[in-house]
Amino acid sequence: MDDELNIFIKVWVSAIISVTYSYYLSSRIKAGVLRLLSITPVCALFFLLPLFSSSKIFVSITAFCLPGLASLKLILFAFDQGPLFPLPTNLTRFICFTCLPIKLQKNPKSQNLFPKWVFGIKVAIYGVMLKLYCNNHNLPRIMRLGLRPWHLYLELEIILALLKFLATITLGCELEPIFNEPYLATSLQDFWGRRWNPMVSSILRSGIYAPLRRVCGRLMSSDRARLIGFLATFIVSGVFHELMHFYLTRETPSWELTVFFTLNGVCTVVEMAVKRTKFGLRWQVRPVVSWLLTMGFLYLTTALLFFDPVV
Repeated sequence: MDDELNIFIKVWVSAIISVTYSYYLSSRIKAGVLRLLSITPVCALFFLLPLFSSSKIFVSITAFCLPGLASLKLILFAFDQGPLFPLPTNLTRFICFTCLPIKLQKNPKSQNLFPKWVFGIKVAIYGVMLKLYCNNHNLPRIMRLGLRPWHLYLELEIILALLKFLATITLGCELEPIFNEPYLATSLQDFWGRRWNPMVSSILRSGIYAPLRRVCGRLMSSDRARLIGFLATFIVSGVFHELMHFYLTRETPSWELTVFFTLNGVCTVVEMAVKRTKFGLRWQVRPVVSWLLTMGFLYLTTALLFFDPVV
């Protein structure tokens, strides 16, 4: 374990040095292809760094923060876009906003957050659920499948909320919430676009959806370009999850995760297309029914395609 910790420290020291180079040198290059070329070696290094460790915990942290998020943030920064533009006021903020899953909240009053005591309830539910879920292997399979989505969500919510709290104190600025109560989603578009990790959704929207929509918009109608952009974003997200799976297992991907995100992308695109038709405008579904359909679909697809390879 000591050896793994030393490797982990060296990996992150390398990442911080690379980001420091981007802050002091790449930022002085005019936005565009030349700045992108200066950042490319850093992005390539980020994709290699998770391979140096074998600890599941350390690999998970590095693979989540560097190849997926940090690389895309730097690519957007090369064109004066994304969460790193405008340039943060100091090196510490630039490193944190690049390497950590956080984003500066530009308009803190724009969101009505739930009371703070709701987070305490989530922690209590997670503690009870974890004891029930992890210490009792005799639970029926259907019950374990039902608890897995809550296990994943609450674990990510608690860990990332604590990270956000520490980063807020360190940086002295308001940060966007990591999650926006995804269990309240009444549609797939609402779940993936506004509630499940809005920070990542925002980065994918800027780095994948927007440029692809612009390119496709020159060749086809605006609506078709929009739908293609959405679907491509889901596929890219699936590929990134397959990469995470490879870092953790060092095995050939099974592509179930890509199928999961592609299926959700296709269904989200269909949902959006139906809403824009006359039929969709006339047929109004009650929020409770829409919520049940959305949660049911997500439960079914995660149980069949997502959790088996993850577990």
